[in-house]
Amino acid sequence: MRFLFACGGTAGHINPALAVAGRLRELFPEAGFLFAGAGRVLERRLIPAAGFQLANITITGIRRGLSPADIRHNLKTVKNLSVAARESRELLERFRPDAVFGTGGYVCWPVLRAAAKMGIPTAVHESNAVPGLTARMLSAYVDKTMVAFPSAAAHCKKPERVVLTGTPVREDFLRYTREEAKRKLGLQGKPLVVSFWGSLGADNMNGMMAEFIRLNARSGAMLHLHATGNGDTGLEKMRERLGKVNVYGLPEWENLRGYIDNMGTVMTAADLILCRAGASTLAEITALGRACILVPSPNVTNDQQTKNARELEKAGGAVVLTEDTCTGEILYNTASALLRDRDRLTAMENASRALGVTDACDRIVNEILDLVKDR
Repeated sequence: MRFLFACGGTAGHINPALAVAGRLRELFPEAGFLFAGAGRVLERRLIPAAGFQLANITITGIRRGLSPADIRHNLKTVKNLSVAARESRELLERFRPDAVFGTGGYVCWPVLRAAAKMGIPTAVHESNAVPGLTARMLSAYVDKTMVAFPSAAAHCKKPERVVLTGTPVREDFLRYTREEAKRKLGLQGKPLVVSFWGSLGADNMNGMMAEFIRLNARSGAMLHLHATGNGDTGLEKMRERLGKVNVYGLPEWENLRGYIDNMGTVMTAADLILCRAGASTLAEITALGRACILVPSPNVTNDQQTKNARELEKAGGAVVLTEDTCTGEILYNTASALLRDRDRLTAMENASRALGVTDACDRIVNEILDLVKDR
């Protein structure tokens, strides 16, 4: 068998696709696998690193601004659509997949649309509570639309083809209990708070975290592990910020990193997580059943992160703060209050866990294999 994957250039699109491809590779080690991307940095780094081949399609996204640069970019995108359609057909004819699976992002449109026209079994997965433009458009043409939130079905063109699967999470998120993860990390004792705002960092949020770290360095109320994002550059900038709030050395209960490479183990060990509200991150949090404080990014198309965050808040698993009203002190006081209220924290964990899907990858794989069998 042969499987073709199309995923956008963000980790939230790439990692679920890699999880599904990895499971299919376990089941069918002799099968052929190919990813279609748009030549973006994370695609080039993550997909080959996972052992899969990558072919690039000439496609760009749509900008919603009206500046001259935005207009020029969108004119280029219109031109690229015809090129992408041709390249997608050529790729499909050359690779001859038994099924095509997409996880969102603009590269999915030409690839899955061409596959559907050619009669190849197709499926798209949408991780957000409200589907993005590409998934909404494709839902009219693909054989199945798989979603992570029940509310997403109402936004799809053919609700009868929608299947609730959840969003796949990597196996290292389900490997340990909390206590096992804490022992592995050597972080036992005080409750552990983990904070991160994206792999590239979020400048405004990292500014708030300097004040958070200052307050916790003084009180010692919690173990705190913070990832600045952006590697050594992010670390250096955070140290400069800490100096501006008169923090020149960190106590042992404060741990600062550029990236968290062992994210599954770290999030498993956490008693409370502070982060954005990307769909894949929320899938990981709910699979683990962790309480969280969410500050959705205000810079995401259609305000998707706020909609995701409100779903978890409505269920009782999260406290949601808006970036424009948030401060480091508010974050610290909110986290401290939750850690002191063990009953509320446990209730939030139970609510989070109730939304989690730990077998999402298997559900998706079974849906894909059913499509292949039906054809």
